[in-house]
Amino acid sequence: MTRSPCEISWFSALCDDDYEFLGVPDPKLRSSWAHCRDIVLQAESGGFDNILLPSGYALGLDTTAFAAAVAPLLHRLRLLMAVRIGEMWPPQLARQIATIDQLLGGRLTINIISSDLPGETLASAPRYARTVEAMQILKTMLNGDPLDHDGTFWKLKLDPPRIGTVSGRAPLFYFGGLSEDAREAAAKGCDVFLMWPDRKAVVQAIIDDMTARAARHGRTLRFGYRAHVVVRDTEAEARTAADRLLSKLDAATGATIRAQSLDTNSAGVRAQAELRERAADDGYAEDHLWTGVGRARSGCGAAIVGDPDQVRAKLEMYRAMGIDAFILSGYPHAAEADLFARHVLPHIDHAPLVA
Repeated sequence: MTRSPCEISWFSALCDDDYEFLGVPDPKLRSSWAHCRDIVLQAESGGFDNILLPSGYALGLDTTAFAAAVAPLLHRLRLLMAVRIGEMWPPQLARQIATIDQLLGGRLTINIISSDLPGETLASAPRYARTVEAMQILKTMLNGDPLDHDGTFWKLKLDPPRIGTVSGRAPLFYFGGLSEDAREAAAKGCDVFLMWPDRKAVVQAIIDDMTARAARHGRTLRFGYRAHVVVRDTEAEARTAADRLLSKLDAATGATIRAQSLDTNSAGVRAQAELRERAADDGYAEDHLWTGVGRARSGCGAAIVGDPDQVRAKLEMYRAMGIDAFILSGYPHAAEADLFARHVLPHIDHAPLVA
């Protein structure tokens, strides 16, 4: 069976997550307009299809402002702009999305984050229910349709904003989460379900479960895989580079970094911790899947490590399982983007996902 091209995205470290040595802050790699802009431009020149602009309340740069600023500098690259639903009023967010999409010439995609409002803590069920409502409101308005929404969190009757996206349709919504509430929210409202690294059998089980859930809502999903990469000329060099990342990290510093995240108690973060705890003594959970990154960050905590052929084969394995999009990163982000772009990307059939 002929597979469609997969989308290959990179990552811009807007949330103070760039290092030469994990856990050792480097002033030159801290989030700033210039540094994060340069990562985005590196991704465009390297041939990536898209780039994730992450969002954190406490750390780094404001994602929406950054997306608007960098959009006019780009000619081909898409932006995957993360938005924290708990901090947004959906009608205003719809206008921001439409405006930035116009600045990009129609190349904006959205990573929906089911966040709390800073200072607020909602239980899982209502927080994800609010996210589903937000996705419904956004899709209605960005599709150019009048809004008549009578929900639990918003009651709105509005005409669509005058400014719309270039296509006249809502951009693709990427969304991830492993809890029961998160999975149901994704099945109801997102377009691309994102997952963090895990063993092959676990990834397949998630794909199967989410496919069935979406079908029960009369929908289909695409699937995305978010991982770090360490690629070098040989496997030995790649494993040495991975070990070097951790060579100045102590356990207390790693725990402090992980605790800074707002999602430390989420099902996805717990799954990454379990993957790391069950890995072999060298940190590998399975061939070429290294969990050492998770010792110094919350969230996505594993890397694909190997020579160019091994990294490509790992990605092709996921493609065969049904993964449509990859969001990759490495440390330092600009340098690893260059290595991946030169040694792996030209040998993968890739293109932006289209709605």
